[in-house]
Amino acid sequence: MSVAIETDVTVAAPRTVLFDFDGVLVRGDSFSHFLWRRFRLQPWRALLLLPTLPLAPLALHRRGRWWLVRWLVRVALLGLDQARYRALAESHARVQALRGGAFLRDAVSRLRRHLLRGDRVVIVTGCEEHLARALLDAVGLDGLELVASQLRPGMLGMKSGVHNVGAEKVRQLACHGIAPPWTCAYSDAGADLPMLAAAAAAVLVNPDAALRARMQARLGERYAEVEWS
Repeated sequence: MSVAIETDVTVAAPRTVLFDFDGVLVRGDSFSHFLWRRFRLQPWRALLLLPTLPLAPLALHRRGRWWLVRWLVRVALLGLDQARYRALAESHARVQALRGGAFLRDAVSRLRRHLLRGDRVVIVTGCEEHLARALLDAVGLDGLELVASQLRPGMLGMKSGVHNVGAEKVRQLACHGIAPPWTCAYSDAGADLPMLAAAAAAVLVNPDAALRARMQARLGERYAEVEWS
């Protein structure tokens, strides 16, 4: 049986609190939304994807899926240097923020309460770092520590660099001087099990029945969940 908990209780400071981004603080996949918007605004880019359609079955396999994602990113960002990419990311973030409802209000409220307690709050995300930063800045959450995926310059434009998902999140946290165990971690994804397993309190956000069953079995007494909107 799942147990909803109030995680800002009776843990001695200093506390390190980790928040996943997509599905926890914001609705949906932020970077995917940015990429698909690029294809909608410039449909000619989609034509470059046609030669890869026969390779679509590779998406059923983890390594093949990552190769296809890298190609999708490469085509969407073809011709962009770092400065132009950042400008587009910031513009996209402002549009998203103005639309309203992009962020989960309950999540932002919980995050702010952690900050008021003096907790060290770190956003740990698979979203690209400049886009994630721009989205946070757009809703007044600037200055938060951020550990995110990274792009790198290529000959034809920006391309994938660090892909901060799964066990890579723990490695990237270590690179930023943040070592386990941490006090609390919030996530909505089974892929974040390595990060959640290293937390004293592992909190699933809006889990479905399958994820709930899987994570309860893995996390035991540390497992908790919240329903946020």
